[in-house]
Amino acid sequence: MPDRTSTADFWFDPACPWAWIASRWMKEVEQVRDVTTDFHLMCLAYLNQDKDVDEDYRKKLDWGPVRVCQAAAEAHGDEVLDRLYTELGTRFHNQGLDKSRETIEEALVATGLPTDLAEAMDDDSRDGAIKKSHHAGMDQVGMEVGTPVIAVEGVAFFGPVVTPIPRGEEAGRLWDGVRLVAGVEGFYELKRSRSVGPTFD
Repeated sequence: MPDRTSTADFWFDPACPWAWIASRWMKEVEQVRDVTTDFHLMCLAYLNQDKDVDEDYRKKLDWGPVRVCQAAAEAHGDEVLDRLYTELGTRFHNQGLDKSRETIEEALVATGLPTDLAEAMDDDSRDGAIKKSHHAGMDQVGMEVGTPVIAVEGVAFFGPVVTPIPRGEEAGRLWDGVRLVAGVEGFYELKRSRSVGPTFD
């Protein structure tokens, strides 16, 4: 398949481990294919607010990190989401740190952003903007799925759900496959039961 410049639109909640893995896959893809990734926010707490989900899972849902990302994007441009997501995801998932204000402030500093953006954690004034971004991605795939959501070639999918992170040319081949199915009118899904948890190597 010949390479051509492409853009992948990627919706994420920074708390989701599967979105984190998929985002690191896309960063690998950028090294071996002519593609750029534009990151957008969705919110698992919003997605699941009226759903019957396990209480242990519900306790993990948090508007806070998403609000901080939204505040950062409003103040410094959407392009900051790539770097801030990298710093948040590394701490939340690779390092296993909690989603506390301290952890988020560390991520802001590492991104070169002011720590007062962490005040957005408890500020719901940006929730409308978050919901708008959320629906821009989720309305394309349906609310019965979660994150990640990726749009390419004008077609959006839930996924890929993959572990461990594909690297190098393996990442490129998976991207080629995503582009391939995106070009098939009426293609909806391939799926098998997941038997392992996420790994972040």
